[in-house]
Parts: sequence; C-alpha cells; structure tokens
Amino acid sequence: MQSPSVPPEAVALVPEIEVSDFARALHFYVEVLGFSVLYERPERPFAYLALGAAHLMVERGGTWMTGPLEHPFGRGLNFQIAVPDVAAVAARLETEGWPLFRPMEDAWYRRGDECVGAREIVVQDPDGYLLRFSQHLGVRRV
Repeated sequence: MQSPSVPPEAVALVPEIEVSDFARALHFYVEVLGFSVLYERPERPFAYLALGAAHLMVERGGTWMTGPLEHPFGRGLNFQIAVPDVAAVAARLETEGWPLFRPMEDAWYRRGDECVGAREIVVQDPDGYLLRFSQHLGVRRV
C-alpha cells in the first residue's frame, strides 16, 4: 500500500459507494485506474481507496441503502477526480478495453470574471457510477 498524499482523517468529504461485485470493483479501481488501497475490511467487504488527494470507499452489503439499487448506480451524480495527466488515465482504460462514456475534451468553466480550464474524460465504473477525470489547464480572463 502507498501512503496517501492526504491522510484519511484530514479529508473533508469521502464518498462511500455500494457495489454489486466487490472483487470486480476493487480490480477496476486499483488495477485499471491506479487507486491505492489504504485499508480494507475483507469480512465486510470494504476498502478505503486513494488516488492522489482523491479518496473513495467501496463496499458490498452496506447498511446505507435508502432503497433498491438499479443499474446504472449513482444516476444524476458524477465524481470529479483531479489527476495530473488525463491522457495517462485514458491510456490505462484503453489498454484494458474499457470504453469511455465521454471522450477526452478540453472544457473552460466560467468562475466569476475568469475561466478555469480542464482536460477531461468520463468513464462508468462496473456499476455505472460516472467518474470524471480532470486535469487542470490553467485560468484565463473572460
């Protein structure tokens, strides 16, 4: 296990997602996307993951369910994950034959009187959660 750039106790928001197949989800997040397992509870099953400063928990059979899950999970939600190189993430996905939900594009988002640039790809995990990997491109005036 790699040590996180931000310790778990210092992270202000950590999504915990329910997955249908824990082994498949763990393989996708760790082997395909490059997350590190910071700790696990195999008896649950549960894993706390990190990719740089992005933290995520995955579990199977949790107690947080408010209703039945239907594929794709997480409808109406996408997780933005900051990475230094979106092309590297896209290459890992391509090597694994994992399709993109949205191809790589550069987007500029207005923030007050400036625009913030991001190179992004969007992929669905095995359960349909949307993951938006984003690389900072800088800031420019509107």
